Amino acid sequence: MHSSLVWLMAIASGATVANLYYNQPLLAMIAAQFNESAEAVGAIPMWTQIGYAMGILLIVPLGDRLERRRLIVTMTGITAIALLVAAVSPNLIGLNLASFAIGASAVSAQILVPFAAQLCEPAQRGKVIGMVMSGLFVGILMARMVSGIVGAKYGWQVMYESASGMMVLLAIVLAKSLPRSRSTLALSYPNLLRSMLDLLIHQPILQSSAWIGAMSFAAFSAFWSTLVFLLREPPYQFGSDVAGLFGLAGISGALAAPVVGRIADRRSSSFTLTLGISITIASFLVFWSLQAQLIGLMLGVVLIELGVQTTQISNQTTIYQLPVEFHSRLNAIYIMLYFVGGAIGSKLGTSAWNDWQWNGVCAVGLGLMLVACAGAFWRKRCIKA
Repeated sequence: MHSSLVWLMAIASGATVANLYYNQPLLAMIAAQFNESAEAVGAIPMWTQIGYAMGILLIVPLGDRLERRRLIVTMTGITAIALLVAAVSPNLIGLNLASFAIGASAVSAQILVPFAAQLCEPAQRGKVIGMVMSGLFVGILMARMVSGIVGAKYGWQVMYESASGMMVLLAIVLAKSLPRSRSTLALSYPNLLRSMLDLLIHQPILQSSAWIGAMSFAAFSAFWSTLVFLLREPPYQFGSDVAGLFGLAGISGALAAPVVGRIADRRSSSFTLTLGISITIASFLVFWSLQAQLIGLMLGVVLIELGVQTTQISNQTTIYQLPVEFHSRLNAIYIMLYFVGGAIGSKLGTSAWNDWQWNGVCAVGLGLMLVACAGAFWRKRCIKA
């Protein structure tokens, strides 16, 4: 597999997944334009993440049945259309519907990862998948920064319009550069979906890992969906550009990914899970106790990115200990529930901000992580059994 193709797939993964996160630094700006409350615009990231979860459930499994290049290019084109609709939406209802479509279609990254694994030699598989996943992480981190800067200088609609144009260009490049794939799966689409339900019902390790992942990402989303509101209040009074720059602090999570993976191999996934949950809890304690200090918020961002990423690696390491023939469907189930958790967290976070300001957001984050702790004990019992 040529290195240029690997780089293209990594860039494409980051560019498509970034569409899920552009809205977060723009929420206060959107609320002001539509004269809506913070709680009302909190539905925008919620519907984006619900759409992504539905795309993971209903579209990603098709990568095992359909020609992958055509599927990836088609979904990228639909994302471009949905972003343009968001940019011209006259009200919050239209923007919520467009956000759902953005989320549902921006699943190309989750199709590209198994496609990359299929194209490369077995001896290169870990390296190639690692590069594609690194592109995905960087896309998530850069999205908030880029969106915050563009929104502050040109308005939130320009961010959506620019993202739409990027998706059109990406679809053209992918159509010309990606090789064709061949499907080997004999299951019909209904049976494929049915088999995923069977896996969820009969695999307690999957159930517990998905529960932990959903709760940790809910806490993560509660923070990121409300940070922009805190930064607009005294003593900060910053714009969306500064809120977006906080995403740079999260580079720690991407840089720590290979290190955490080696720790999981050397020690155990249970050890890294305990570490990840503990770091995430510590981040919310920092957010609460140092909320009026910029350095405290920056430290908290480093901790929450590192903690949630560590938890994610532990969960995936545990899931992939199950039989290899289930891995694509296991990933679809896990990621779907992960983003359902994110949608719930976004809504809980903005509701808490609306009623109790930053203390409420921190309480929601801590509460969700305590629920994640219960999932960790559940998974430990499943592994022993």
